Order: sequence, then C-alpha cells, then structure tokens
Amino acid sequence: MVRWYHAIFSAYGYWLPNDPRGSWSNFVYAWELFRFGGPATKVTEKRSYAHDPHDAGFRRATKECLKYRPARFDASCRDSIAGGFVSACNEFGLCIHACAIGFDHVHLVVARNADRPVEQIVAVLKSHATRQMKQDYTHPMLSYPDCPTPWSKSCWKVFINDERQLHSAIAYVTRHPEKEGLAPQRWSFITPV
Repeated sequence: MVRWYHAIFSAYGYWLPNDPRGSWSNFVYAWELFRFGGPATKVTEKRSYAHDPHDAGFRRATKECLKYRPARFDASCRDSIAGGFVSACNEFGLCIHACAIGFDHVHLVVARNADRPVEQIVAVLKSHATRQMKQDYTHPMLSYPDCPTPWSKSCWKVFINDERQLHSAIAYVTRHPEKEGLAPQRWSFITPV
C-alpha cells in the first residue's frame, strides 16, 4: 500500500512535452512548440531522464517558441512558495516530510492523504503558492497582462510504501538544493518522521 509520495512538479517551461530526452506527455498542445520541436516525446520508463545526453541547444531553442518566458524562482519567489505551502498544509492537513524548492521545480516527500490523491495535493500546493506569490508581488510572470500560472501541468510521482524508501527519498530531497547551487533549505512546514 502506498504510504508516501516523492512528487516533483515544475515551473512553466522547465520540461517541455517534446523535450529531446523524452517526456510523459502524449500531445503537444501549442502549435508553435510543435512546429519547432515536433511531437511529444513519450517515454514509458519511470526513471529520471534529466542527465541523458541530448542536444541542449535544440532544447533551449525550442523554449524560445513558448508563449511566455520560462518561469524562474528567485529567493523571494521560493520564500513565497514556502509561505503558500504553509497555508495549504494548515488548511488541508497535509504532512510534508521533505521539500526542495529550486529555480524551476519542486521536490517533496508527502504523506498519503485519505481525502485526496497526490495529484490533488500538488494542485492545492501550486494554487496556494501562486496566491502567495501574487500577494507578495514575487510571481515570476506578473509582468504579463494575463499573469499566467508559473506552473506546468500535473506532476511526476514515485510511490513509497516502506520506511527504507521513505528515508532514502527524504535524504535525496534534502540534498537536492545543493545540486542547484542553493543553500540547504529548512522549511517550517516540514513534519519530521
């Protein structure tokens, strides 16, 4: 039985549906993106493709076809996102055991919730984080008239059902900010195991 999740969700423009390393997307909805980068690059394995060799220049050029610039989270954004997560945890009784908020994606280890699937948990976290960024004027896309969401759709998740996996996921997420050159992160909404 699934007891926890390692969820990863990204900022708008971080990982495209036609990324040359592959994606879990079935379709490219934006014509400009399809025209330049081609169809969705569907993969079936549940593993990270982040370090697979690929044409990084082509990937960056494809991102130029996006409707908006890719969203990036600076220190102020990350603090606002964390504030939104506090609000979501309090309102919905979410139990987060580890969280890394990077420049363009979030890793977290969250306990299973009897009332909602992990996709809804992530949607709640994104919604509260977006509201907090708007309130704090740290939203990375405030300059656009329609102020689009800074998040991509859905999330990637790994099911965790034993304590060894849980501790391994927590250790991975806790170390993740270093991979991005960020200082260690200690958020107030974290519930120790």
